[in-house]
Amino acid sequence: MKKQDKSELILTGDIYKVLITLSLPIMINNLIQTLYNLADGIWVSKISSVHFAATSFVWPVNFLFISLGIGLSIAGTSILSQLVGGGRLKEANEYGNQLIVISFICSISFALLGYLVSPFIIKAMGATGDLARYSNTYLKITFLDMPFLFLFFNINSIMNAQGNTLTPTILSGISAILNVVLDPIFIFTFDMGIAGAAIATLLSRALLAIVGFYMLFNSNNKIKPKLKGFKLNKEIIKEIVKVGLPSSIGQSGSSLGFIVLNGFIASYGTATIAAFGMVNRITSLVMQPAMGIGAALTAIVGQNIGANQVDRVKEAFMKAIKLTLIFGIVGCVLMLWKDAAIIDFFIQSKDDPTVIYQGITYLQYISFSMPLMGIFSVLQGIFQGSGNTKYSMAMEIGRLWFVRLPMILIFKYFTDFGPVGIWFSMSFSNLIVCIYGYWVYRKNRWQKRVIKLEDPINV
Repeated sequence: MKKQDKSELILTGDIYKVLITLSLPIMINNLIQTLYNLADGIWVSKISSVHFAATSFVWPVNFLFISLGIGLSIAGTSILSQLVGGGRLKEANEYGNQLIVISFICSISFALLGYLVSPFIIKAMGATGDLARYSNTYLKITFLDMPFLFLFFNINSIMNAQGNTLTPTILSGISAILNVVLDPIFIFTFDMGIAGAAIATLLSRALLAIVGFYMLFNSNNKIKPKLKGFKLNKEIIKEIVKVGLPSSIGQSGSSLGFIVLNGFIASYGTATIAAFGMVNRITSLVMQPAMGIGAALTAIVGQNIGANQVDRVKEAFMKAIKLTLIFGIVGCVLMLWKDAAIIDFFIQSKDDPTVIYQGITYLQYISFSMPLMGIFSVLQGIFQGSGNTKYSMAMEIGRLWFVRLPMILIFKYFTDFGPVGIWFSMSFSNLIVCIYGYWVYRKNRWQKRVIKLEDPINV
């Protein structure tokens, strides 16, 4: 499928074909991004379980800072896809300009702030001893790749909005291969330990962003931003913030929730942290098909709403649900069937058998929510694609702060379930949030456009 045919496919083609065509590269891209963390985790786990626990412990903190970048990226995909669907390419290019510049400014600010406050954050989270030392080392270096990560978010959203999901996948593949090659070199050959893993990822992401930026400005894509003579456009920035802010708040609220959650998990010991981190990496791997479909749905929803084809949006939603349920059920069966073998493969260090035992237990509990997590991804896709990100924000925050964390508190202080209370709460919260999301969908509140075709923004 040629690039110039993608919009026609999205607006008029068979829905299943559209979903598979757009989501397959996104699935591969998401898989590649997951491999960044898996590669770090596997190599770092060869040192010790404490080193591996450190990489898991700091993840919510880093994610908190990049939440704004993710929110801006979601806003970019939503708004740009609606503009493309409505045939407003001149405005789409100007939106792309504004998106890149404000994202870069934010990323530089957050990278510097994060690097400086890392030790204080780690201390506030309750880490001590080796866990605190390794966590601080890893977190400070990962903050430095934020400008490159934000830039790639922009590249990804601009290309995905017009149906070009293949180019970001190719770029991510090259970057991931480089990361896998550099990891053992920096960790073991240069004897840099956990710092080497972070540096390898930093260099890989820098290459990804630089090459992607070059391709974005030297391509035949419909959206091709030009930064020459750039001036801030308050109207456009207001629209981007209007759509992106709820997503950023949702992602930030989720990250803060995971920071608090990590604090509870840390109270059960390093083995529980390591088990939690490893199983989350495994489920991220299994969830790639559903996440890819949800991400593809964002562009499909955006362009069809821009073209005033709401019935086609509803058709895409139902067919996406069917596909993700199939993937989720297959993933659930495989994880329950081969639970011990899966954990044994990903936990390379056998110095703590408690990690393996808890990992298997968590994997068994979370397996049952695989179909629910697929539905969650599809609901997020339709809310974000329509630009009504306040509903995706409510799902992100509600799942953690109003369901998961209160349940964990109850299990921790009023029962003797131990870590099992955490594992059950993780699964049950996914059920509750999917019920809420489907209720919002049935109310049709997501159909309100964020960009009105009759009121173009001055550019």
